[in-house]
Amino acid sequence: MRAAADAADATVDDLRALGADAVGMTEAELADWIADRLAARGGEGVAFDPIVGSGPNGAKPHHAHGDREIRAGEPVVCDFGTRVDGYPSDQTRTLVFDGDPPPEYQTVHETVREAQAAAVDAVEPGVAAAAVDRAARDVIEDAGYGDAFVHRTGHGVGLDVHEEPYVVAGNDRELEPGMVFSVEPGIYLDGRFGCRIEDLVVVTADGCERLNRTDRGWR
Repeated sequence: MRAAADAADATVDDLRALGADAVGMTEAELADWIADRLAARGGEGVAFDPIVGSGPNGAKPHHAHGDREIRAGEPVVCDFGTRVDGYPSDQTRTLVFDGDPPPEYQTVHETVREAQAAAVDAVEPGVAAAAVDRAARDVIEDAGYGDAFVHRTGHGVGLDVHEEPYVVAGNDRELEPGMVFSVEPGIYLDGRFGCRIEDLVVVTADGCERLNRTDRGWR
């Protein structure tokens, strides 16, 4: 899983290097480009159909990708992973490939980044999965975007990309060393843009280790 996460990390770095060359590509073209880079970085296929949600499509948490062209100054939700020896990775970065996003987006992005950090800080053995969800949700609610965080904070990742433990309100299952799950809060403003930041973490004896380490900023 570390190797699969490393391949995803390297592909994020490739996306940042792509920069303004992404402008004018369709979401589907960028999704294919991501799949090619994952393979070049040591991955074995894609763990799931990559999500590329540009502009208003990014406000749809489960949008896959389509023929909309990426434009300068708009956030693009990029959610993807690969497999190594059967084990998957899953990572999201929301990027602006050229120009500057709307001023509110910068506030939204920083809120999501703070929410993710708070949730990661809450991870340790014996903590209920629901408490990790609550840690992320508190930050987003305090910023006034509670109604725009419309999905769970995370899901377990093992041989399947989605499995227990689900990091969601009401799940009192206690975290145990060795569990791997995503931490992926988001804010989605209908018709405008979305923002999600996702890393995989593994529970350790006294906290957790992030399996993804790339820059979480939007540039």
